[in-house]
Amino acid sequence: MNQPRSWSGRFRRLFLNNKFVLFLFIALLVGVNILVFSKISFIFNPLWVLIKTIVLPIILTGVVYYLLNPIVDFMEKKKVKRVYTILVLYLLIIGILVTVITLIVPVIREQLLGFFENFPAYSQTIQTEFEKWIGSDLVAQFQATTNLNTQEIVSTISERATTILNHTWTGIGGLLGIVKELVLAIVTLPFILFYLLKDGRKLPGYILSFIPTKLRPGTLTVLQEANHQISSYIRGQVIVSMCIGVLLYIGYRIIGLEYSLVLAIVAACTAIVPYLGPAIAITPAIIVAAVTSPIMLLKMIVVWTVVQLVEGKFISPQIMGKSLKIHPITIIFVILTSGNLFGVVGILLAVPGYAVLKVLATHVFDWFKMRSQLYL
Repeated sequence: MNQPRSWSGRFRRLFLNNKFVLFLFIALLVGVNILVFSKISFIFNPLWVLIKTIVLPIILTGVVYYLLNPIVDFMEKKKVKRVYTILVLYLLIIGILVTVITLIVPVIREQLLGFFENFPAYSQTIQTEFEKWIGSDLVAQFQATTNLNTQEIVSTISERATTILNHTWTGIGGLLGIVKELVLAIVTLPFILFYLLKDGRKLPGYILSFIPTKLRPGTLTVLQEANHQISSYIRGQVIVSMCIGVLLYIGYRIIGLEYSLVLAIVAACTAIVPYLGPAIAITPAIIVAAVTSPIMLLKMIVVWTVVQLVEGKFISPQIMGKSLKIHPITIIFVILTSGNLFGVVGILLAVPGYAVLKVLATHVFDWFKMRSQLYL
């Protein structure tokens, strides 16, 4: 009689009362569930199509919402109804868009047409300078020392460029599909945005109504922190990007760089991606400046350096602050990984998505530490 009881006590002590074994068992159940769902993934195809259809309008609407909602909240505190403020903002936005289309778009169109018309000459100039550089004595000595075949390198680069162009032409169909989705998202954006600005405050309460009562305080904390992280990043990054674009445009105009407006707009758009965006934006400016003259290239580098110093030392610390608390190396790795997984959309959503996941993971881990008692 004592033998079964002793075995039962050992089993209970070693397995049922062992929190580490219990954690491994829960992890095993999660893995089994993931395996089962991966085998029947076809069931979720309609859901995946729905998500792909609504994700772009939701993302664009969310960005505009976080930019406009502080204005609506401020006017509501001044006893102005939200609907009236939203209508006034819509009228202002329409006026700004009409002004931009009337005044700025023709300038952008002219500069773009001029750039594409001069692009063959730019390419020929770069090729000529590259051939001169390849044929110089310094390169010849380096080639003789390292046994480096420059002709083979040039041939490889040409083959890679041809392959990229072929992929680009074959991907025009996919590009047209993206343009169609973008147009539909822009068309639906004002309608979604109106109701989100009007009734957005009710959304947390609606979400909490599906959460068990005991978990609602913690869930509300997670939602508030995630909302703070996203709003801080979007507002700060958009303002910083606009400041970079304006400063670069002023600097390019001062030094007389061609296509200054287009290059500044490209820099402002790519600056939305932290750290990697400026490295991408400087490439077309370097090409235009290098083709113009070595002095222009030097001036452009000076302007770019000054703008980056002003942005890094004054603008970003004042606007962005330390709200995200994410190390720069982590941001770079997150952007690269998200870009490989989800493309351009992944690059744009990498940092705010990581910030939300970090908030969620932190609270889940704190809850696990409290419940498991493994860290006492």
